[in-house]
Amino acid sequence: MKKPKWVIQKEQVRKAEAAQTVWLFGLHAVRDALVNARREKLRLIVTQNACDRLADAIATAGIEPEIADARRFTAPIDPASVHQGAALEVRPLDWGRLEDVVLGPAPQRVLMLDRVTDPHNVGAILRSAEVLGASAVIGPRHHAAPETGALAKSASGALERQPYLRVRNLADAIRELQDMGYFVLGLDGEADITIEAALAGRADRPTALVLGAEGPGLRAKTRDVVDALVRIDAAGSFGSLNVSNAAAIALYASLPPR
Repeated sequence: MKKPKWVIQKEQVRKAEAAQTVWLFGLHAVRDALVNARREKLRLIVTQNACDRLADAIATAGIEPEIADARRFTAPIDPASVHQGAALEVRPLDWGRLEDVVLGPAPQRVLMLDRVTDPHNVGAILRSAEVLGASAVIGPRHHAAPETGALAKSASGALERQPYLRVRNLADAIRELQDMGYFVLGLDGEADITIEAALAGRADRPTALVLGAEGPGLRAKTRDVVDALVRIDAAGSFGSLNVSNAAAIALYASLPPR
C-alpha cells in the first residue's frame, strides 16, 4: 500500500532533523559539551593551546581531536566567531517529551518564549533558568532561536544542562501545561496585576511564565490562551526590559516563599 504524501513528508522531515549537526565554539561551550554524556559528539577541531586547556574534557569524551593551526582555524564556523581555538560538531540535544521535563514532585516553574529569535537572548535566558531553577525553557519550532554555536556560547554551558524544548505549536503546549495543573502567566508591561499578586495563594501550583519578543510582545493567540496577563513591578515608567533581563526577574519574582 502506497504511503500518503503527508506521511512521506513527515518521514523526510524526521530524517533531515536526525541528520542535523551543530558546530559549538569557545572553550566554555566546548568543554561542557565534551563532558555531557547526553551529547553526541562527532568532530573536534582545536589549536594545540586549546587542546592542552581542554585535555581533561577531551579524555572524558574519548574523542580524537584534530589539531589546527592557530593562524588558519579550519572549522566551518563564521570567521568572526570568538572560537578561542576550539570547535566541536555535535548533534542537537533531545530532551524528550514535554511531560518528561515539566512534571516533578515539587512545584515546577517553566519559561516559554513566544517568537524570541535572538540566540544571545535565548542563551542568556537559559543561564538564568538554570540558576533560578526552571524546569525547562520552551519555544516554538519555528520563529524561535535554534540550537547554534552562538546560542551555546551565550548560554555559557547552560545549554548542556538546562532543557530547551521547541514545540510544534506554543498555544497547544500552553494548553498541555494547563491540563497538567500549570498556572500560565503571560508577561505584558500594560497588565493590571503584578507577577507576585497573581501568584498570591498559589505557591503550591506549578507555574509557566510566557515572554514575547521585544517590541511586538505576545501574539494575540498566546494572550488569549494564558490564564492571566501580568507585569513586572517597576519603580518607574521608563520603558521596557530586555527579554533576557525580564525572564530573570520574572523567574525570581515567581520563587515560592521560603
